[in-house]
Amino acid sequence: MSSAAEQETAPGGGRPAAVVNGAPPPAPSAAGPVWPGAPTPLGSRYRVGPDGVAGTNFALWAGGAEAVELCLFDPDGAERRLPLTELTHEIWHGFVPGVLPGQRYGYRVHGRWDPWTGGRWNPAKLLLDPYARAVDGDYGTHGLPPEVYGHVRDWPQQHVADTVRDDRDSAPYVPKGVVVHDDDDWADDRRPKTPWADSVIYELHVRGFTKLHPGVPEELRGTYAGLAHPAAIAHLTQLGVTAVELLPVHQFAHEDHLLRRGLRNYWGYNSIGYFAPHAAYAATGTAGQQVGEFKRMVRALHAAGIEVILDVVYNHTAEAGELGPTLSLKGVDNRGYYRLQPDARRYADYTGCGNTLHVVQPHVLRLITDSLRYWVTEMGVDGFRFDLAAALARSMHDVDMLSPFLAVIAQDPVLRRVKLIAEPWDVGSGGYQVGAFPPLWTEWNDRYRDAVRDFWRHALPDVREMGYRLSGSSDLYAWGGRRPYASVNFVTAHDGFTLRDLVSYERKHNEANGEGNRDGSADNRAWNCGAEGETDDERIRALRRRQLRNLLTTLLLSTGVPMLVAGDELGRTQGGNNNAYCQDNEISWLDWGLLADPGWRALTDLTARLIALRHRHPVLRRRAFFSGRAHSADGLRDLAWFTARGTEMTEGDWYAPAATLGMYLSGRDIPGRDERGAPVLDDSFLAVLHAGEAPVRFVLPGAPWAERYEVVVDTSREEQSAAPGVRFAAWAEVTVPARTVLLLRVLA
Repeated sequence: MSSAAEQETAPGGGRPAAVVNGAPPPAPSAAGPVWPGAPTPLGSRYRVGPDGVAGTNFALWAGGAEAVELCLFDPDGAERRLPLTELTHEIWHGFVPGVLPGQRYGYRVHGRWDPWTGGRWNPAKLLLDPYARAVDGDYGTHGLPPEVYGHVRDWPQQHVADTVRDDRDSAPYVPKGVVVHDDDDWADDRRPKTPWADSVIYELHVRGFTKLHPGVPEELRGTYAGLAHPAAIAHLTQLGVTAVELLPVHQFAHEDHLLRRGLRNYWGYNSIGYFAPHAAYAATGTAGQQVGEFKRMVRALHAAGIEVILDVVYNHTAEAGELGPTLSLKGVDNRGYYRLQPDARRYADYTGCGNTLHVVQPHVLRLITDSLRYWVTEMGVDGFRFDLAAALARSMHDVDMLSPFLAVIAQDPVLRRVKLIAEPWDVGSGGYQVGAFPPLWTEWNDRYRDAVRDFWRHALPDVREMGYRLSGSSDLYAWGGRRPYASVNFVTAHDGFTLRDLVSYERKHNEANGEGNRDGSADNRAWNCGAEGETDDERIRALRRRQLRNLLTTLLLSTGVPMLVAGDELGRTQGGNNNAYCQDNEISWLDWGLLADPGWRALTDLTARLIALRHRHPVLRRRAFFSGRAHSADGLRDLAWFTARGTEMTEGDWYAPAATLGMYLSGRDIPGRDERGAPVLDDSFLAVLHAGEAPVRFVLPGAPWAERYEVVVDTSREEQSAAPGVRFAAWAEVTVPARTVLLLRVLA
């Protein structure tokens, strides 16, 4: 190895010499006994060892490593290195007597530095245990220190910088794993186990949901304990949602480019620890207390009848590509954990984040499934939403619905019983897979999102797409035994405009992100109702509130599983920012003061009323697709479509430009039986959706569909309490105001 004075790039762009940047790391210490221990389970597990001696077993898979050192840290930061000499099936392990819960630790892994073949071992870098169940510390506040990179980050020739090893010690600059005590059997917990068809999902951010909540004590705001507080849970129960889908709570890191701009990764899609709840969301401490706090949050939500679904990011990690930091997997076994290109210096990137986990590898598949089972069995969660799930379904290159990942999930006795939601795309070739995941899975349905947005801004060429989306997307999911609840219907998500911004902006306004407004999608399918951004024009403001009512009503009346985004029912705005991933501030946090405004309070009340209506009426949450066929002599069908003339739609009507659609749902023809074996019967409904800019005269269908109708919801009204009770006879010609949903109950 050359000295620092001999650093030089080989002529012609060949391999530069590896370097020592600074003093060499200290020699391994022989202090402390290490007993053989066991290769399973992976990670650190406190237990009673031989002769009743308490201690912790450590086990790390590092397939290509030459040696592994366990590094224990005292409260003052002093480090003690203990070689792990036992090696079983590529797992380095040992039992250390006297190591108790709360002990901070990491690993140094020795091996060949050879980036050209994918080898990036560097024992100067302290590595986070991939199985660490708690993490203490952070990677910096104003930028990642150069010491946390395995290569010389600031090497003058950047095109070869990743090949020059940096031997400065990273331990003072990186967080450590924490030994956690397992003392919880969940005997007092009762999981809600809400059936898919009955589910209403509420996507929220642990920090942002309560950061400004006046009913949550200030010291608990923005934490797991804050979400568990009765004031936070009260809003969820009053709405009637059945599950919260938490944006990533796995330990994650902030990107260097954000820290340098004074920003942080708010969403958390930058995982570095798949077993550890993100420490910054803990009110009680980060020396293992975050684990118990998370569990208590789950218990509190379960007690309120609310399931907990985690948004998980197993497709990539925070280590980015070859120019990214060395924090964990890259230094444990880069070739073993990541997909590399034929030029093994480079990473295969199906995620747009610099790297992709090599899920075909058995130990990577084990890491992911061990993590999933841990969150279910030991942390109490009820399901997962998989970010960029198509990347996990790739075999060697192409997306494969018979891939090892999907096969393992399908046969796992724990995981096949929880809720599994795919974001069914990634950024690689062939990555768009909406409708393709196997029957065990549900999917985010972006075709639903696009169709509903386009319908209400009157941009659909015809109503064919809208018909499919309202009735459960049978064109996508009616195969292989899948059901309508395979479609998770959404109009907005964390990524993109809020619902209020969707009707207030047509262009993204992401200047606060510091990227010249180049980030975020330019395809928003939004309509600002006549003015860009906030306005004092009361006519425009009223129209926007009506559009919000239309969008929410459409979502909650559609067949499938509705997903709301936290704050949309309050009229939350991000000021037109459609990519607020780095805005850990008032741009992203929920503004609970909106409830003091009667207009926004009315929107919240309408949302709760629609969810309650959905819970009461099984015809709105069907467990099987509509047949569209008559099941009785009178010709009544389970689903029928009507034009404004009151006539059933013909094939030509589906292809003709239209702004009005009538959907009849029969409560007499619901497939299946209840728990006692009796037929499921319900009211029948007629929903009239009119997106035109002028009122329309709609003729209400007569026999066999109905004799009379009663208005249940009228989105033209600010206050819905005035709408119910208005009745019409069959064949009546009803004036439907511009841009309005009418929901009418059929009366005998």
